[in-house]
Amino acid sequence: MAYLSVNIDYVAVIRQARKTVEPDPVFAAGMVELAGAHGITAHLREDRRHIVDRDIRLLREVVRLPFNLEMAATDEMVGIASEIRPDLVTLVPEKRQEITTEGGLDVIANRERVKAAVDTLQARGIAVSLFIDPYPKQIEASREIGAQCVELHTGEYANANTPEDARKHLEVLERGARFAEECRLEVHAGHGLTYKNITPVSRIREIKGFYIGHSIMARAVYVGIDRAVKDMIHLIHNQ
Repeated sequence: MAYLSVNIDYVAVIRQARKTVEPDPVFAAGMVELAGAHGITAHLREDRRHIVDRDIRLLREVVRLPFNLEMAATDEMVGIASEIRPDLVTLVPEKRQEITTEGGLDVIANRERVKAAVDTLQARGIAVSLFIDPYPKQIEASREIGAQCVELHTGEYANANTPEDARKHLEVLERGARFAEECRLEVHAGHGLTYKNITPVSRIREIKGFYIGHSIMARAVYVGIDRAVKDMIHLIHNQ
């Protein structure tokens, strides 16, 4: 049965809008846990635009669920992860000017840098996932450099303008997930997934974990974190 890891970045976005102390993403993580989620995700960006170092350290201390740290494959971030030791690190591409992560990590073009990060993190006992587009060459490169998991970028499916385009991108995801499993990689999925588009993706049996943040926190504004998390879990488990 697939699991849900909730990204709490957007709680920190609200806090940082006023540079104050609330809402606290660490407190929110506790509420997510009580609501029945299976994991917590946070993205520590180089510019610290929302999640900051203090959040990561506290999350590692208090979160009992598997903790996934999203980050760029830089020396600074690898050093922080090596010290904090999250359960999982997901390496993602990162641009200073982007609003959110745009597209998957190009493992082929950045092979040496990504492999060095993977090797260092795994030597510290940290599992590593790569956030990639669902294309065979990227999946194969991920396997070759030793990643244990891949998180398939679902943005093209989520942002499709027509039902026909959505079906085409869903087929790409299905083929990618199947190939990744054949490569003996654990398959995750995330980016742009919502209450309206999650069901077709949740039917892809090879996908073991869903990593969702914005849609859940947006709904939580209206119904609270407990209801928002439970509603998403229900959709994932009741295709």
